[in-house]
Amino acid sequence: MKSIFILLSLSLMAAVSLVNTSFAEGNAANGQKVFKRCGICHSSTKGARNRIGPNLFGVYGRKSAQVAGYRYSKAMKAADLTWDDATLNTWLTKPRGLVKRTKMTFAGLRRANQRADVIAYLKTLK
Repeated sequence: MKSIFILLSLSLMAAVSLVNTSFAEGNAANGQKVFKRCGICHSSTKGARNRIGPNLFGVYGRKSAQVAGYRYSKAMKAADLTWDDATLNTWLTKPRGLVKRTKMTFAGLRRANQRADVIAYLKTLK
């Protein structure tokens, strides 16, 4: 019985470890290519003006609704999110699943590898 408990504990620790590291596996170069879809509405260079959506330069690690000069929805202002791996993954999967009344109309990225790649790219924008 004790060995089963140890085996289950080790399996759980391995699974948690995989979840915590899964976002780190994204490819920023591929993410930059996928980001071209986002570039229709978002700029991504330092000092660039906001477009339909806010400039995403420096977005990783920042609190939501913080870009000066962009008019966020009330829902996004109230969301109080931090754009980290987990939050960005959820957002990129289905934005309105995370913030119901966001202005963002993008349906989301179905493929986990594309989301990981975009997140890796966003991390480079600093």
